[in-house]
Amino acid sequence: MTLNLRQKQTECIARMLNLNQPVNATGTANEEVYKILIYDKFCQNILSPLIHVKDLRKHGVTLYFLIDKDRKPVHDVPAVYFVQPNTSNVQRIVADASRSLYQSFHLNFSTSIPRPLLEDLASGTLNSDSIQRISKVHDQYLEFVTLEDNLFSLAYKSCYVQLNDPSAGDREIEEIIEKVVNGLFCVLATLAVVPVIRCPRGGPAEMVASALDQKLRDHLLSKNNLFTEGGNFVSSFQRPVLCIFDRNFELPVAIQHDFRYRPLIHDVLGLKLNRLSVQGEKGGMRSYELDSSDSFWVANGALEFPEVAVEIETQLNKYKKDVDEVNKRTGGTHGAEFDGTDLIGNTKHLMSAVNSLPELTERKQVIDKHTNIATVLLGEIKERSLDSFAKKENDMMVRGGIERNELIGVLKGKGTKIDKLRFAIMYLISSETINQPEAEAVEAALRESEVDTAAFQYVKKIKSLNVSLASANSASRSNIVDWAEKLYGQSISAVTAGVKNLLSNDRQLALARTVEALIEGRQNPETDSYLSFDPRAPKSGSGASSGHLKGPFKEAIVFMIGGGNYVEYGSLQELAQNQQPPKHVIYGTTELLTGVDFVEQLTLLGQKMGLGNVASTSTQ
Repeated sequence: MTLNLRQKQTECIARMLNLNQPVNATGTANEEVYKILIYDKFCQNILSPLIHVKDLRKHGVTLYFLIDKDRKPVHDVPAVYFVQPNTSNVQRIVADASRSLYQSFHLNFSTSIPRPLLEDLASGTLNSDSIQRISKVHDQYLEFVTLEDNLFSLAYKSCYVQLNDPSAGDREIEEIIEKVVNGLFCVLATLAVVPVIRCPRGGPAEMVASALDQKLRDHLLSKNNLFTEGGNFVSSFQRPVLCIFDRNFELPVAIQHDFRYRPLIHDVLGLKLNRLSVQGEKGGMRSYELDSSDSFWVANGALEFPEVAVEIETQLNKYKKDVDEVNKRTGGTHGAEFDGTDLIGNTKHLMSAVNSLPELTERKQVIDKHTNIATVLLGEIKERSLDSFAKKENDMMVRGGIERNELIGVLKGKGTKIDKLRFAIMYLISSETINQPEAEAVEAALRESEVDTAAFQYVKKIKSLNVSLASANSASRSNIVDWAEKLYGQSISAVTAGVKNLLSNDRQLALARTVEALIEGRQNPETDSYLSFDPRAPKSGSGASSGHLKGPFKEAIVFMIGGGNYVEYGSLQELAQNQQPPKHVIYGTTELLTGVDFVEQLTLLGQKMGLGNVASTSTQ
């Protein structure tokens, strides 16, 4: 039984739309009960990748509105609310109930509603004499966005900046950690599994792992436990391993240009919630959906762009051949005589042609869609030399550097300001040590192109700090660490653990290598020092648990704090497929970021430390 997050979350939503009654065999709510759906912006984003407007009809939802819009009363219809538990939403619900907008109110909060807010809801509806309209209040534990069967995001913006902000106090860091823990708890509650948790020591990863372990332990003691499914057969039920990392574990992946189809579309065309808009062939914008219902996307998302172009061509030729075949069989070719002798045979052909039409039409739509997307991508690739950025960045990581002339040449060549900034940061990360005159020449070239150098200087500072850490003796090292932690928040960790940690020869990401070791559970120098938490086991002194649950595991959930991307997602899916037998890996992150998004967060951190040019730049 594999964990399918998309399916599980969709089932929870269907049950919620059925007024929290079990759904029928088709997975839809009772259509006979017409209802209105009210949601906030955050919950709209949860619904959007999972349920289309046409699907809402199947669940008996006839109207749907954002909670903060003005709405007219519909007196004889129940309303399903799906919102985050916050003050403004609770006030709005009280106002709606006191105006008797709907017959009854079925309230569903995306995560558990804090006691004070529940009391506000109760007193507000009591005072306005509308408490009888509130049918039920449910905590749904759905506060995350599932984009594919094995991909989710907590949609938690700017988490990296907040965690690494030098001015962030302990209380603020705790609040961020609590928010991340709450999101992960929702994912585990939806999957109904209590995993074994592994993470590197120190930094946000350990903070989240330890707080999540405690939250699960507390919850397992409560009466209405969400995890009863696995309760009776803890040992035989193959539990997953949850591996938690922090973005600084492997920084370059968040910055580099990638030339594979899925990451390229995300980075260049801004894929959001599985949708994107591109210029259509006949002018005007076309909006497309890219999800598991698109077989071409599923099959070719991990290929390099040139291979995708070839595949589109192949599919188009195959489609033309199949259309010709249908035409031949149905006598659609010109000049064919029709003498009526083969009437029955012809009718058969005609029937099969009619049956194959919908499938052919659908194939053509998919081919047209990807032809359009690939054409727009190609335009961007040529204009910005994206293939060259991707290749040279990869070479730098493998070789540990680049010729100075080539480096400056790239910075003075094609590409947007942010393309060049990303390239310059990749140069910093890939070099074992910083060559001061060379770094200054890079900075000068960036300034010449009017690029804000705050992000470059920020990474350079951390890099030089790490180099001095490596060479310092242990006594002075602890002083540097104290000083660095005060100055840089959490960033001191492995921004640059040397080239060996960044890319091995087969281009497998350090993240994939580490996850592989954790899934296999074998002794491994890279992961032997990792902490283990088992919320179902008795707690030992250190908080970490005993060794019997070290693996191997059939399933893993990998979570990246501070922003993830489609490059890591692809790398982990590839790892899962290459295992014998294939394993199952779910990838999640606080938010999905493009290279541009992430570098903007680095720029913000640089600016908070007074680095960079005075004039800030736009992303162009």
